[in-house]
Amino acid sequence: MPFGTSLVAANALIVGASQGIGLGFVQQLVADGRFERVYGTYRRPETAGALMALAEEHAHLTPLEMDVTAEDSIAQSVAALQATEPRLHLVVYCVGLLHDGEFQPEKSVRQLTSDQLIRSFQVNAVGAALLTKHLFPLLKHDQPSVFGAISAKVGSIGDNRLGGWYGYRASKAALNMLIKTASLEYARKSPHTIFALLHPGTTDTRLSQPFQRGVAPEKLFPVSRTVTQLMTVIDGLEPTDSGEFFSWDGSRLPW
Repeated sequence: MPFGTSLVAANALIVGASQGIGLGFVQQLVADGRFERVYGTYRRPETAGALMALAEEHAHLTPLEMDVTAEDSIAQSVAALQATEPRLHLVVYCVGLLHDGEFQPEKSVRQLTSDQLIRSFQVNAVGAALLTKHLFPLLKHDQPSVFGAISAKVGSIGDNRLGGWYGYRASKAALNMLIKTASLEYARKSPHTIFALLHPGTTDTRLSQPFQRGVAPEKLFPVSRTVTQLMTVIDGLEPTDSGEFFSWDGSRLPW
């Protein structure tokens, strides 16, 4: 049975909900009658104005402070959530780092630094893996649940034909492996949980903004379209899909 057909009075957690695709997910889920409670995480209050404003409009939306690069912060946020909710049905990890000021994707091995590589892995991969650890009690129940992580096609080793973007490519490939591995353990311990890695396509967000010049207009998606497409993929997931890598149109991507 597809996941979406089972959703009634469901609870969702969107990680990285202050902007971009994460905020788009929250905006869509609070209007989706299948979700009774929606939780959205942010790292800094000063950058979460849109999320806070949305929470004022929707009583069933709760913002949660969480820094995915600090395990203590993840544990505290999950504990706060668990104090009010016995279970989650949908989790989507939307945190991603490609550039930030002087932090830019590496075009050559000459630009590699250990600090930049570590930061890429912390944000793009490690945070998601730690969430699979701390969210286990909330996902292990007798109803279907999904853990989705926003990956990227450039994280496909088999599809890498251009090179460059070392840290981003490698950290997304690591995310894929970590989530795939978690899916196998959960299959034994929490068989109703489905894991999915999701390529959103090039979306008009701050992350992609510096790199949009060469993208054809029809291939640059507004956030609302991206979220709708990814929710269609999520809703159609079956238990046998767990641990797989999907593009925005539902096709499977090579590892």
